[in-house]
Amino acid sequence: MSLSGRVALVTGASQGIGHACARKLAESGAAVAVAARNQQKLEELVVQITAAGGQAAAFAMDVSDEEQIKAGVKAVIAKFGKIDILVNNAGITKDTLLMRMKRADWDAVLNTNLTSAYLTTQQVIGSMLKQRWGRIINVTSVFGQMGQAGQANYASSKAGLIGFTMAVAREVGSRGITSNAVAPGFIETAMTEGLPQELKESALKIIPLGRIGTVDDVANAVRFLASEEASYVTGHVLNVNGGMLMG
Repeated sequence: MSLSGRVALVTGASQGIGHACARKLAESGAAVAVAARNQQKLEELVVQITAAGGQAAAFAMDVSDEEQIKAGVKAVIAKFGKIDILVNNAGITKDTLLMRMKRADWDAVLNTNLTSAYLTTQQVIGSMLKQRWGRIINVTSVFGQMGQAGQANYASSKAGLIGFTMAVAREVGSRGITSNAVAPGFIETAMTEGLPQELKESALKIIPLGRIGTVDDVANAVRFLASEEASYVTGHVLNVNGGMLMG
């Protein structure tokens, strides 16, 4: 799955799934623009990628800020000349029961997880249309497919991302651009690290493969969707959940 000559932009790349996606894409030969709020972590990732023989550059970007997205994408194109692959991965949680959820918590999660994907895709689509080739990959969640108590904002944002993925797939398919989503299940990340042990154990009981997923499990799926091997796959949600949700 060679990505030699391709340029990828990965949001939320400073840790977790985004960090792993950036590494996997670079391993396959893509030049990777890594974006997030934490400049120091991004620089550390760039050092890691370049030390392994890859090519990468860091771009500080808060995806909840439209102007930062516009400036960041412009800077990536100025640096690399184009963007072939976009991985919309940045995401946050602000979990609480619906009756206690503040409007600010709803807005923050929807803005970061869903609106940012619309804004970032809108900014990069011109580059993809010009060359008649592109890969848009949105990182959604199993909870956008099945819901989760205490996550009305998060589940809504991730479900919206699935609809967005399919709408974009229909809009740009004739131009050689695919739009797909990856839906991780229970993955070992900083976001899940702090969950109570009993919750982790109960989650394992409903995962047929009997283990919690890794960030590399998700990154491998992203790398496939970014490749030529996935050229006839679009509007698809690729489940990476160990069988937690089927169908």
